[in-house]
Amino acid sequence: MTPWRTLKRKFGIAAPRVAVRAHIPWYWRWLGIVTLGALVVGIGWATYDFGMTFAGFRKVEADRELARLQETIARQQQEITGLRSRAGQAESQLEIERATHGDVAKQVKALAEENSALKEDLAFFQSLMPASAADGALSINRFRLEPGGMPGEYRYRLVLVHAGQRAKEFRGSLQFVLDVAREGRQSVLTLPQPGGEGASDFQLSFKLFQRVEGTFRLAPDVVVRSMQVRVFENGANAPKLTQTLKIS
Repeated sequence: MTPWRTLKRKFGIAAPRVAVRAHIPWYWRWLGIVTLGALVVGIGWATYDFGMTFAGFRKVEADRELARLQETIARQQQEITGLRSRAGQAESQLEIERATHGDVAKQVKALAEENSALKEDLAFFQSLMPASAADGALSINRFRLEPGGMPGEYRYRLVLVHAGQRAKEFRGSLQFVLDVAREGRQSVLTLPQPGGEGASDFQLSFKLFQRVEGTFRLAPDVVVRSMQVRVFENGANAPKLTQTLKIS
């Protein structure tokens, strides 16, 4: 190969292309990369912040709104607790008032019944005064037996009259004899039972008249056919007076 061709190949049109680049130190390159990254991050954060602001939502405002809502909820919860407490107190007061009203109504009813009974006793006693004798005769009046409020419960009432304005005080006791039936079998029950409790409730001590009333209980399936009242004077074994009440 001739020298001319060698020069032509190196410097001619067919010669290889050579790129000329300026030499940049490595630390400048890294500085540029870091700067570019920071710029990208800043643009991204600015875009995010702008989007959040544009949407009306920011973290500080959200935290503030959340705190306000929690405070409102706590206040409302306290109000609800207070209202429940006052409602419970009002309900308790209402129950007390209802119970008191019920007790008062029962007392009024009992007093009305007692007043009515006293009026009946007074009217009956006044009706006997003109015809009363001076011999101290004893009589049983208005002897009644009624079912009570509970199954097997009975209520009895009667009035004992000691006639005569100069009659001495009568002292004695009462005895009730019940003719009952249970499952087709008849039997006799005595009140009070010998040696049983409550015998003092059947003691008598009066001068002119005495109203006697009380209750007793039997088995629910026991049927009372008749009831006899016996009046004993102290020291006597035989009854001074008897009266039988048939139960239909």
